[in-house]
Amino acid sequence: MFLEKINSPADLKKLEISELEALAEEMRAYLLTVLSEHPGHFAPNFGTIELAIALHKVFDTPRDKVIWDIGHQAYPHKLLTGRREAFPTLRQTDGISGFLSRAESEYDVFGAGHSSTSIAAALGIATARDLINETYKVVAIIGDGGLTGGMAFEALNAAGDFRNDMLVILNDNNMSISATVGAFSKHFHKLTSSPQYNFLRSGVKEMLNLIPADAKQIARKIEASLKPGTLFEEFGFRYFGPLDGNDLEALIPVLTGIRSLSGPILLHVVTEKGRGYAPAEEDPVGFYSVSGPFNLKTGKTLKPKPTVPSYTEVFSRTLIELAKRDPRVVGVTAAMPGGTGLDKFANAFPSRCFDIGLAEQCAVTFASGLAAQGMRPVAAIYSTFLQRSYDQVLHDVCIQNLPVIFALDRSGLVGADGPTHHGVFDFAYLRSIPNMVVMAPKDENELQSMVKTALAYEDGPIAFRYPRGTGIGVKIAAEPQVLPIGESEIVREGDDVLVIAIGNRVYPALEAAQTLADNGISVTVVNARFVKPLDTATILPLAERIGKVITIEDGVIMGGFGSAVLEALAAAGIPNVQVTNLGIPDEFIEHGDVKYLHALYQCDADAVVRASQAMFR
Repeated sequence: MFLEKINSPADLKKLEISELEALAEEMRAYLLTVLSEHPGHFAPNFGTIELAIALHKVFDTPRDKVIWDIGHQAYPHKLLTGRREAFPTLRQTDGISGFLSRAESEYDVFGAGHSSTSIAAALGIATARDLINETYKVVAIIGDGGLTGGMAFEALNAAGDFRNDMLVILNDNNMSISATVGAFSKHFHKLTSSPQYNFLRSGVKEMLNLIPADAKQIARKIEASLKPGTLFEEFGFRYFGPLDGNDLEALIPVLTGIRSLSGPILLHVVTEKGRGYAPAEEDPVGFYSVSGPFNLKTGKTLKPKPTVPSYTEVFSRTLIELAKRDPRVVGVTAAMPGGTGLDKFANAFPSRCFDIGLAEQCAVTFASGLAAQGMRPVAAIYSTFLQRSYDQVLHDVCIQNLPVIFALDRSGLVGADGPTHHGVFDFAYLRSIPNMVVMAPKDENELQSMVKTALAYEDGPIAFRYPRGTGIGVKIAAEPQVLPIGESEIVREGDDVLVIAIGNRVYPALEAAQTLADNGISVTVVNARFVKPLDTATILPLAERIGKVITIEDGVIMGGFGSAVLEALAAAGIPNVQVTNLGIPDEFIEHGDVKYLHALYQCDADAVVRASQAMFR
């Protein structure tokens, strides 16, 4: 057994190639055992085991800086850097992160939960090294679709100009979360898998030994034109590859040789997503991440299928039905067709669904162009990922008041993915932009009505956000309704406390209201529905009459929904109103069970009860 003896990369230095290969298989078995019992990203990590071993074998980490991107392919890196024993706590409350975290380990040089950041970060680290006359090596690993993000190309452009010593490793598995899209990926896959390419390259090498010397220069140009790395060389990188990234016997000597070279270098390695576990090899999309225990032999989940549909399923189903009635409706996503439910939309309307790759900025401006020509684009993007295109939302959508529809999946606290993925900032960053309408449903039935409302609204941009996971279990109407823009609903009436809730906090507010009623405090509960425009016509008279107000949201308090209510009260000059805002405080929230986190950060039913009772002391 080798894995149990690896407590740091220093322990790898003592092992021969055959022993490292045995270690790789032990790591696969260990990952399989842990991830079959606990949720986590799966297939990406089975492809990077040999790469992680080779990097920590050849480079002097943590003195040499290794930056991983995307972070969900770095589990093998964690196993080799002192976190083997803690690994079963992955993505659990008080456990280790599923991504890279500088706070967790000195080997995690740069935090990574989103994508396409590694090359820019590595360039900054290499530049800092040179400014202070240090000599350590800097390596960026980018893969799993990370090179489809525009930021990666911006960084390549700068790195080729700056000429710092640094190594970029392109982990090419022809996949992101789903199959990697874009001309760049297609070019690589087509060229490196082409029999003609491989024949011509080998043929050119043989030809060089046969033709006269004065013709060799022309032949070498022909060979160079066939190389998949020509583009990188135009950026100013020295290109090596493609190399089998799952072959330690090939990887280690190449990395050892490259380590001594200067200037910007790109090594292209080809790996297999899900390698070593047949179900993941056959279905790398399905095994991108596992959500719970599964049968090791069959790969089938052991969790019973939910009887209540997820919010994502309701969104997808509703969008498909409404798109049948309006040929202008198109779907736009950024490498997340499966996660957003747009894969089903694409099956129904293959010519009306567009995956832009891991490039949210491009996706939003692309949607703007569609809207400018009369289409009804629905940009389905996780809340946390829309942050990456904030300027495009403001500049390209809202300033031009284009009717782009934003469907923000995974909003609010999302649990195991932690601070890089909690979608708690969307209310705050969207409500501050002129022309934007922002809403959130209390349940899955109201979500389908918000989909219809958004498609019916053509006066400007509109966004609706909804949480991860299954709905409440309410009856879903046969036909969704168009909601009046900016109109809330009173879902319970009382005289002592006014609770104004938004989105998935409405039902906890109702639960709290019942508990308070049992203790002699009557509560009015308002389902705000809209963060912007806020229903001041309903909320302000209630606040003035009742005098005690609690707001609750699954988002940040600072600048969020509660802030909107406070602003409205102040603007109306309503005196003597006692207000408590419940929501996410001004800090980044770590990973953990969502229900636990709601309780910990005082935005659940019990928090409403405590806040209400405190108003009478």
